[in-house]
Amino acid sequence: MIEWSYAINQWKPSFDDFTRRRDHERALRVISISGFTGVELTTGTGRWEPLGNPEQLAANFGSVRGFADFVRDAALDRVSSWFYDPLLGFREDLSAPADPADPDAHASVRAHATWFASALADLGGQVLVVRPTASAWQRPQLDDGAIGTIAKCWNDVGRAIAPLGVRLALHFDFLSALRPDDGLERLIAATDTETVGFSVDTGEFVAAGLDPVAFIDRHPHRVAHVQLKNAAAVDDRDEYTRRNAEHHVRKGGGARPVPRWFLELGVAPGLVDAEAVVRALVAHEYDGWVTVESDLSPHPPTSAMLNGWYLQHVLQSIVEEAR
Repeated sequence: MIEWSYAINQWKPSFDDFTRRRDHERALRVISISGFTGVELTTGTGRWEPLGNPEQLAANFGSVRGFADFVRDAALDRVSSWFYDPLLGFREDLSAPADPADPDAHASVRAHATWFASALADLGGQVLVVRPTASAWQRPQLDDGAIGTIAKCWNDVGRAIAPLGVRLALHFDFLSALRPDDGLERLIAATDTETVGFSVDTGEFVAAGLDPVAFIDRHPHRVAHVQLKNAAAVDDRDEYTRRNAEHHVRKGGGARPVPRWFLELGVAPGLVDAEAVVRALVAHEYDGWVTVESDLSPHPPTSAMLNGWYLQHVLQSIVEEAR
């Protein structure tokens, strides 16, 4: 069965925004009234990230389960998933960024992934979504040895969190070092089919020139999570290799520039066929969360409501017709 959640990351455009409980309550209520039943959290560290990690949840809501109550009070069922980026260090334990391509960082990645997965289990969540490696400008070459090292890291993490009832999903983004030389497919081949799944982020796939429907058809049993969002453009100029692409390309729009890489579902001139994606999931009997996302939205509540309308009046009918 497909369940629908919404990513809360779009509410935090800068480090000192979205820090008050009143703001969190309003965002969760907008997500709920828009037709979603879960919320996806994202990694953060320090006092300006009260929803960023288990320690901050406990500090701001009394406990991790206290935050679960806060979510339910907003008429949402649960936290569906948590996006964890190991390349972000944590002030809470003074840990440095950990690169899965570095064998010496694997213990840190595994420990932090287990930290998030344990909290996620308390929140009723089922999927730990992770960024599997650095951006292409940081690691321009991933030879077979590097792919093997990254795969070993995530194989270990997958085995570590499986007993918690949490599945691992590796997330591909259009700036990823996995983009050149068929890196994504090479990583799929190198990882454990039982414990390592993948997150299909439709907007990121299309921005990278990939077809998310073809990926679902090719690897239906590896799809453990879906992030559904629209894309406004394709990075067909290889700007993802530009230094500091996160700032200059993703946020700045690149040389063209692109005003917004990602749009709401069903909005022209979007390039993602969300209906085809959902039909593919239904055809392969996908059972799990689809997280709708509109990161970098200038108006998060509006984006959530527009996406909610599209869910309720277009996508949900595709799921119901298949029952």
